[in-house]
Amino acid sequence: MKEEYSKIKGFDSLSITEFSVGSVVASFAMKVVSTNISKQLIDKSVSLGNRLNGSLVLETTGIVNLEVPDYEVPYGNKAVVKCTTTEDLNANPKWNLKRDKEVFIITNGSISTVTNIGDRESNINLNAVDELWEGEYICLFEQKQGNITINHKANASMDICLKPKIDISADPAFPLCVKETDVFLVKVSCQIKKSSENYNVRWDDEATPIPRSEALISVTLTEQDKIIYTAQKVIGCKKDNTNSVNPSCSFTNNCNQTQNQTTTVNVIYVGDLYCPAEGDWGNTKAGFTAEKKCSKQAGLRRRKCSEENGKGVWKKEVSECVEQELSNVLESAQISDIGLGELALNAAIVFNRFENVTKTSKLPGYANINISVNVLSTMKEKLSGTNLTNQSAIEDFLFSSSHLLNESLASSWNATPPEGNSSLVAENYVLAVEKLIERSEIIGNPKRENLEVDACNTTDCKITVFDAIVSLKEKGVVKTAGFKHLQNYLPYDKNKSIPNSIIVSTTAENKTNISITIDFTLLKPRPRNVMLHCVFWNTNTKNWSTDGCKWQGANEAGRCVCTHLSSFSILMSKEPLEVPGLTYLTYAALSVSVVSLIISLVIELIVWSEVVKTSTLYLRHTAHVNISLCLLIADLCFLASSQPKDISELWCRTSAVLKHFCYLAMFFWMFCLSATLLHQAVFLFHKVSKKNYLRFSLVIGYVCPLLIVFITFVTNDGGNEGKYYSKESCWLVYEGTFQGTIFTFIIPVGAIVFINVFSMLVVIMKLISHHSTTEVHKKNDISPEKEKTAAKIVVRSVVLLTPIFGVTWIFGFAILIIDLTNGTIALAVNYIFTALNGFQGFFILLTTCFGDRMTREALRKYLQKKAPASSVSESTTKSELTWKK
Repeated sequence: MKEEYSKIKGFDSLSITEFSVGSVVASFAMKVVSTNISKQLIDKSVSLGNRLNGSLVLETTGIVNLEVPDYEVPYGNKAVVKCTTTEDLNANPKWNLKRDKEVFIITNGSISTVTNIGDRESNINLNAVDELWEGEYICLFEQKQGNITINHKANASMDICLKPKIDISADPAFPLCVKETDVFLVKVSCQIKKSSENYNVRWDDEATPIPRSEALISVTLTEQDKIIYTAQKVIGCKKDNTNSVNPSCSFTNNCNQTQNQTTTVNVIYVGDLYCPAEGDWGNTKAGFTAEKKCSKQAGLRRRKCSEENGKGVWKKEVSECVEQELSNVLESAQISDIGLGELALNAAIVFNRFENVTKTSKLPGYANINISVNVLSTMKEKLSGTNLTNQSAIEDFLFSSSHLLNESLASSWNATPPEGNSSLVAENYVLAVEKLIERSEIIGNPKRENLEVDACNTTDCKITVFDAIVSLKEKGVVKTAGFKHLQNYLPYDKNKSIPNSIIVSTTAENKTNISITIDFTLLKPRPRNVMLHCVFWNTNTKNWSTDGCKWQGANEAGRCVCTHLSSFSILMSKEPLEVPGLTYLTYAALSVSVVSLIISLVIELIVWSEVVKTSTLYLRHTAHVNISLCLLIADLCFLASSQPKDISELWCRTSAVLKHFCYLAMFFWMFCLSATLLHQAVFLFHKVSKKNYLRFSLVIGYVCPLLIVFITFVTNDGGNEGKYYSKESCWLVYEGTFQGTIFTFIIPVGAIVFINVFSMLVVIMKLISHHSTTEVHKKNDISPEKEKTAAKIVVRSVVLLTPIFGVTWIFGFAILIIDLTNGTIALAVNYIFTALNGFQGFFILLTTCFGDRMTREALRKYLQKKAPASSVSESTTKSELTWKK
């Protein structure tokens, strides 16, 4: 070694200082008195390494010089640390700070700026020093060639005058006066973190420090790294112009900088309202809030004493207690970019600690969730100018973000925030996570329990997160995240809508001319006629907005198309859409129908003996009476249950059963009527057995619907609400295509309507055929004018028979097929069906009474018997003229 190093200019001495075990590694000290030796030193070291077939690590002093302020730097002031070299070392220095046995890399940050001036000088400019920047500064130039490493190093310590963070409290904070002559000795405590600073602690003039020996201030309690200073203050109960006393303490450092802290002691004077002590809460004056430090946690507990009805009343305790480790993680996040350590490495450490806390802690209460979200929001701001490429950090970030959405934390998310805290925690969460994902180098398709992320860099992206499919045609990288449960924590109008999908957030490099399609999986099936709203979170209004987003309708219930990127979801209306004015139209039509049916039954009663002279006529009018009776009962039940919220569950179920039976019976009697007319039209000369036809009609008209209703009722949990009938409508349940009890009505009615339409066509054809046959022409000598009259009869038959046979109920089928969310066509179908079907009773009155010649004649004869001859003659003449027209 001497042989090689002695060739260096200025070589003075070399000695072996230590051998390690086995004499494989040796430490030595060498002295060279010269300048510009770095090149010679590395050359000779390389030569020596080759000869020894080993590696060398050398550390020099004297080549690098470090200058720090030679005084204690005042807290918050600027400072410059200068590093210079005696020669050009062809390298930039590495700056380190050693403090509390930890070594931090110093980089450019919000506090520190590293500046290299020329080849021989490097400076650190600190714009606001605090306790974090106190310690030993190390300036290191590293030269490396092969197995040879030479560290040119200098170090120096910088002292900083510190300022403490003071926690002040008073005991009791609310002295209770029994009489005006009472005097209290209030103990005031000021707690700070233990440090190397020798503070001069003083109290306000009226406070007396608790003595220890002859010292002005005594340290009365030390807990871990905390020091508590105490003093006493005398407070009287005689009320003066002030209602409170404000003791204070001040800490002055070696730079003559002072930190003050004041607390308030509110005296409960004689006659003042107060809340008596309860649990660990002491007496508290009305209108004030008591505070206590959290046990083994960071933060405070607060409880307000309010004045109500002339006395003090305790309010619910508000806890702002935070897990200590979580609070420490937030502090680390807040200083991650000041320049102590590389930002990427600091971020990785923060996310790792954060993931451990969210995984192992229960995080009860609003405060823990708020601090957790603050960690994410802080890291979002700190990483605003850089990308997160550390995969381990990204994994920890995604895991911790997912943990925060666990269902077990729902109560913490939904907890009421403290007064004065207007920020939306859930909004801050989604904005922070969305931005961090945008800046993260996502590899693959990370899937966590409550958070899924996927990325796409093709021009036609189709991304799936939690069964939600996002389609977007865009150049560049597109990232999408799906959040479970988050939709329940962002505010929405709970009186009008409920969230019905997860939240999906999408970001892209290009954010102009966007068209994005999202196919959500609905959390709950959409009830019929209920509107869904495609929404995005509007950060300006702090609420959901539909601007730029459109729902694609009932046929694609989960699909949204938007023209911008954001966080999307679906809100479902709580109430179904209503057809404007439909209720009034229904009431009017049913009222007319009920009156018409009563009139119809009265007329049938009056003219019965005159119009049932044959078996066919007897059966026809029997069917008319039963149809009218069933429809009348059904309409009355409908009117009685028109306000389901105002009636009992028993009556709602009963009315549903009666309507189910009566409407079915009405249609089955219509079937009997159509069968009678069809038989009459096809078999003109076939005599009908009144007894057999009557038996057939009674079985078909009442037994068949009774069996259908009974079987449906029994097989649906004995007619339970939600199974057999709906409490919202007191009618049968519809759950989708061929699902629900409504189809035990629709299918039989559909079959009967089809048969009735077929029967009507046959009857009309037979009428035409009957009036056009040669035999009939010759027999009745029918002229062209009579042929025209026959055509009118056919048209009148179509117009009058169609509603009787239930063709208007085809619109009823259309109502089930067409959702009200479809707009105008759905409204039109509802109006037409309600009008036609509501006036069913009136149609029956027209067809069975006023549209039947025999019935009119019989009624005219009855009225002639009951009324004066002259008036009857005049009115019947006018009536005949009207009907003939």
